[in-house]
Amino acid sequence: MENKSNTIHVEVAYALPDRQRIVALEVPDGCTVRSAAMQSGLDKQFPDLDLTTADLGIFGKSVSSPDSQTLKSGERVEIYRPLIADPKEVRKQRAAKVKARKDGTPSA
Repeated sequence: MENKSNTIHVEVAYALPDRQRIVALEVPDGCTVRSAAMQSGLDKQFPDLDLTTADLGIFGKSVSSPDSQTLKSGERVEIYRPLIADPKEVRKQRAAKVKARKDGTPSA
């Protein structure tokens, strides 16, 4: 919802497995994705979070240029955590276990 002072309403979200936070903000029209994340203050609530380098997205879609992409009113910026494991490697390991079971070989 836009108002007369040229600000827009956005949300910034960050989640850990056991703790989540969504912050509602009024930011200047033309605010970038990174700037909104920085204004959220979430790095103060999550000390290990580095907003200057964190991967960011909007509604589940990664943003390739968060320092220059501007936001529209109503959008939600999402701060992504680094991956713990490579998804491709996890799928390979899972497929190998399934194959081993089918072959009758004990899995590791």
